[in-house]
Amino acid sequence: MKRMWWKIAGVFCVGLGVIGIIVPLLPTTPFLLLAAFCFDRGSPKLHKWLVSHSHLGPIIKDWHNYGAVPTNAKAVAVIFMATALIIGIYFELPVFVLVIQAVIFSAVSIFLLTRPAPPK
Repeated sequence: MKRMWWKIAGVFCVGLGVIGIIVPLLPTTPFLLLAAFCFDRGSPKLHKWLVSHSHLGPIIKDWHNYGAVPTNAKAVAVIFMATALIIGIYFELPVFVLVIQAVIFSAVSIFLLTRPAPPK
């Protein structure tokens, strides 16, 4: 029963990760990493599928092997976070919301920008 919940959580995370490829501001990599974690506990077959996937697998392997994030992914993430903050300012969101966004986006940006790029 416990393994089933890990599988369900993994499928849910893969779904969110795939949606994140299309939808700005929804992160892809964290959901794929979480899916790999869940599948590792719930389904070795699904874990193997995810890690060996031609498009999704390299992100997981780079993180697992090197703690690395591709340079283009860093740039896109930072640009989208800055855009979200600018949109919030444009729509005159409450100051406390803008401050929370700015703090979270800054922390995430610092974290991402300090990760190495994967070797070629």
